[in-house]
Amino acid sequence: MTSLDERLRLLSPERLKGIRRGIEKESLRVHPDGRLALTPHPAALGSALASPSITTDFSESQIELVTGAHRSAPAAIAELTQIHQFVYRTLAQAGDEQLWVSSMPSILPDDGGIPIGRYGTSNVGQAKSVYRIGLANRYGPRMQTISGIHYNWSLPGMSNEDYFALIRNFRRQSFLLLLLFGASPAVCPSFVAGQQHGLDTLSDRTLYLPYATSLRMGRLGYQSDAQSSLSVSYNGLDGYGASLQDALTRSYPPYQAIGIQGPQGDYRQLSTTLLQIENEFYGTIRPKRVIFPGERPLHALRERGVEYVEVRCMDLNPFLPVGIDDSTARFLDTFLLHCLLLDSPPDTPAEIAELARNQHRTASRGREPGLTLERQGQEVLLTDWARDIIGQCEPIAQALDAAQGGTSYLQAWQSALEALNRPETLPSARVLAALVNEHDKAYVDFVRAQSAQAQRVLLDAPWDAEQQARFENMARESIQEQARIEAADTMPFEIYRREYLATKRLGVTLAD
Repeated sequence: MTSLDERLRLLSPERLKGIRRGIEKESLRVHPDGRLALTPHPAALGSALASPSITTDFSESQIELVTGAHRSAPAAIAELTQIHQFVYRTLAQAGDEQLWVSSMPSILPDDGGIPIGRYGTSNVGQAKSVYRIGLANRYGPRMQTISGIHYNWSLPGMSNEDYFALIRNFRRQSFLLLLLFGASPAVCPSFVAGQQHGLDTLSDRTLYLPYATSLRMGRLGYQSDAQSSLSVSYNGLDGYGASLQDALTRSYPPYQAIGIQGPQGDYRQLSTTLLQIENEFYGTIRPKRVIFPGERPLHALRERGVEYVEVRCMDLNPFLPVGIDDSTARFLDTFLLHCLLLDSPPDTPAEIAELARNQHRTASRGREPGLTLERQGQEVLLTDWARDIIGQCEPIAQALDAAQGGTSYLQAWQSALEALNRPETLPSARVLAALVNEHDKAYVDFVRAQSAQAQRVLLDAPWDAEQQARFENMARESIQEQARIEAADTMPFEIYRREYLATKRLGVTLAD
């Protein structure tokens, strides 16, 4: 059996320099008092349907910022920062709105008051809205207002088998990322109004769990009783595709009860199947492939294989202006390489259930002294397991520095080790300390202050007329592109919906 160190030596500096990473980051638009902004997506930012960099997620109030794929972590962060600068300047010109810098939402209105994303009159635009209406009807709109960061990552020369091996190990070890970077241990009570939530009361304005790392990744976050019945295997593209296809084509009685359309013909969801479309499948990491216009994501995977992985378990860090920094990105690069290089035995239904329990335990109690996780049926100390992983990451960080030049990867590795050894410095601990010590135990007041600070930093950062013109031009072009898409449509939406969801469009299995 080849060791991790031997596999690392086989990775040439050229391949390591070929790593690409891109970032997607969601944020709610809010007023300075912390209330959700109910205004439409600002037209000056461009078309949410067609802009390559600035769109919306679930809600009109939830901006999503998207970078391209970059050869270095600083380049990805730099582009993300520039997109933020344009957004902040646009919001400042229009009024007083800010971006909410925490993953758990601001002060929310009643469910019916949360505006669902709108993407125009085209069939593809209507489908995006109906999908979101379906999410609201299935899970409630509050859960969908949670925001996070997705880190998209690829390495040249990877096969489908390599990517799925990485994914299996990532799922085994992603508790470490929740511990190191989880930053959502508390929430505004409006988020769980009228629900059973299992949280403790810090004050009348804050609910929390004392040792939580990421409520976003726990039972209050992107969880679904319906999806918990899925035991999706990551042992290869064939099995993964078959699991996903089953969920996309199997009718689910509670969703049948909702129906596709109401009595007046208004759409309630795209379908009555367990998943409406592939993106509804929640997970800490996904295999991905860039799709052609109108193509189903599963078809793209089966036809052309895995192109990159999408890491989905990262909280917004409210202490960082754009929610993530170079050091975090570099540790993610190191960690993902570790997941690739480590032996990756096949997963089993028993292990899949074990990993789900580990995720919930870490999300709700990750900083608890003496906390144990399950590893192959045995209880192990979270801190011991975390220390093992970080220790094995050191030579990987050194190899990345040797390939890229400098010592930044080793510094990011050192920061992670120091944070593990000093849990009071972890983002989740810092959030609670700031709540208690500086904001009278008020979650909204803490995030309001951090949001205002991020706004000041980004508005004060250097910005020139050329940058402004480039983003304004991109916004104009995206609006023109949306108009072209709408003008080209001839098919009635109902026929489009049925054809898009047809099983034959999910593709055929592609062997590794």
